[in-house]
Amino acid sequence: MELKIGILQQHNTADRKENMARLAAGIRRLAAEGAELVVLQELHNGLYFCQTENVDVFDQSEPIPGPSTEFYGALAKELGVVIVTSLFERRAAGLYHNTAVVIEKDGTMAGKYRKMHIPDDPAYYEKFYFTPGDLGFHPIQTSVGNLGVLVCWDQWYPEAARLMALQGAELLIYPTAIGYDSNDTPDEQERQREAWTTVQRGHAVANGLPVVTVNRVGWEDSPEAQNSQPSTVNCQLSTNQGIHFWGSSMVVGPQGEFLYRAPKDEEVAQVVTVSLGRSEQVRRWWPFLRDRRIDAYENLLCRFAD
Repeated sequence: MELKIGILQQHNTADRKENMARLAAGIRRLAAEGAELVVLQELHNGLYFCQTENVDVFDQSEPIPGPSTEFYGALAKELGVVIVTSLFERRAAGLYHNTAVVIEKDGTMAGKYRKMHIPDDPAYYEKFYFTPGDLGFHPIQTSVGNLGVLVCWDQWYPEAARLMALQGAELLIYPTAIGYDSNDTPDEQERQREAWTTVQRGHAVANGLPVVTVNRVGWEDSPEAQNSQPSTVNCQLSTNQGIHFWGSSMVVGPQGEFLYRAPKDEEVAQVVTVSLGRSEQVRRWWPFLRDRRIDAYENLLCRFAD
């Protein structure tokens, strides 16, 4: 089975309505080019607000189902495409999640996934905003296949990819928001981008599955940079000035081969054809699932095997 996948790598502004209008235009363009599945970037409706901790930002959250699922559901139904969205979910007062929602071709919700791994690093203060997911690692069944949807920081963890594969995911999907620390050297920035690329290609190889990753692109100012002076820690600049999201969205095949890799600094609307059936043959050549030593992995449930 061949699947035409559309990816939208976009630069966002503070104007959420304008961001969503551009996303809608991009989805329409991809559908016109034959896309059956469209994947959007992490928290695509607005700016990446986790650069600082601000309780007023919780006002941006919304219930699921809610306004965004209605908006993208109407597009999915009109265009006959499956859409992977990424939303700031308000589950209850004081309880919020970073949630991917998959919209079926008829506009209904096929399923959702709440981000499990939550970072807490300079400029990525997600633990302030998001409760870790409680839905587990379960693929979402759709008319275009069984989608192993994960979100951003999840992409560094082989366990998450493996659990999706073991439950029948036909491809792994990662809406993403990641970029350069403005205080790092150019060499260090490039090492990080390449490490990010490599680990996801490794998930493809280890599980014999295609991987689709859609990242943001472009510069987003940090609110704190407008209101504070830089300080030094260990003689290095410590105040976050903003994030340059490094784009580089990709679609790779089950042997980690690039089917498409987006530029680092441009918006992209691209359709990529993926053969879902090829995974069967690759897994026959490289039967990693057959040779797993499931009798010897008990320490994987430990934080650290002392």
